[in-house]
Amino acid sequence: MPSLPLLPTSLVGSYAQPEWLIDRSKLAGRFPPRVRAKELWRVAPEYLAQAQDDATLLAIHAQERAGLDIVTDGEIRRESYSNHFATELDGVDVDNPGTALDRSGHPNPVPRITGPIRRSRPVEVGDLAFLRANTTHVVKMTVPGPFTMSQQAQNDHYPDLEAAAMGYAAAVNAEVRDLFAAGADIVQIDEPYMQARPDAARAYGLAALNAALDGVASTVTGTTAVHICFGYAAIIHERPSGYSFLPELAGCPVDQISIETAQSGLDLGVLSDLSEKTIILGVIDLSDHDVEPASVVAGRVRRAFDRMPPERLVIATDCGMKYLPRESAEGKLRAMAEAARLLRAELGS
Repeated sequence: MPSLPLLPTSLVGSYAQPEWLIDRSKLAGRFPPRVRAKELWRVAPEYLAQAQDDATLLAIHAQERAGLDIVTDGEIRRESYSNHFATELDGVDVDNPGTALDRSGHPNPVPRITGPIRRSRPVEVGDLAFLRANTTHVVKMTVPGPFTMSQQAQNDHYPDLEAAAMGYAAAVNAEVRDLFAAGADIVQIDEPYMQARPDAARAYGLAALNAALDGVASTVTGTTAVHICFGYAAIIHERPSGYSFLPELAGCPVDQISIETAQSGLDLGVLSDLSEKTIILGVIDLSDHDVEPASVVAGRVRRAFDRMPPERLVIATDCGMKYLPRESAEGKLRAMAEAARLLRAELGS
């Protein structure tokens, strides 16, 4: 992996998709899709893959122009962070979906588990190859977590959701290994439902996450991360003052933990429980389209310095930027990169 500066900067995962590619008003007017939502794409099916490649290049170049150190593919090809992977697995029926409650408590169409969950082929390795071919930066790929996918499905096969989560864990484990083998520098597992459903996360979600990471550290070269958040600001408007599930990740075999602090004004005392981890610190407020000054972003990062040495921090957005206007997203990336430059100068790096 190329060397990174002090306080490296990164997206959590997604970047704003262009209006010419996806119907952003339809996207924002519904809950994130768990089954396929092909009606969101503006481009004819025969040209869609080419258009997604073009939009992914725009996302890559936007991150590079802004000065980010770690680059993702912006999740441009995805209708949501999770359905791109979840709907490609064997053992789920997406044409005859089931129903499950979203984290907001609303019913949503979801994959219906009808047999053993299997990953018969890599899902995101082609996306990684495109990213790797079009940047010289450190690259990160994101995969939905096994616990979160188990909560976003109707279980008509396994004896309980715990067994379903372990089925998903095996699929995620295989994907993570293949992504590292194909050249990913960082692979992040997204587990927002651990915050939304902490009791189930403690009962079996953490075991499923551990299973998804089983053997990875000893067999691959790369960095693992897990993202846990309060949900997209465009959809989940209320922010609690603290996480309901976070210290439990201290013993998880993951290198980095991604949290959000800007929108919630999170009490960073919780970082003391995660002293052995690198923290991906969310410091960009995605509930406000206005671009915060770099000095404000830098102040949000400084709040962590008495809890975590700068060498153990990555500067990032609170969550995915999928729902932001592109102009706002671009400005916020620049502010984040400039904040990092200010802080590095202060720290003599």
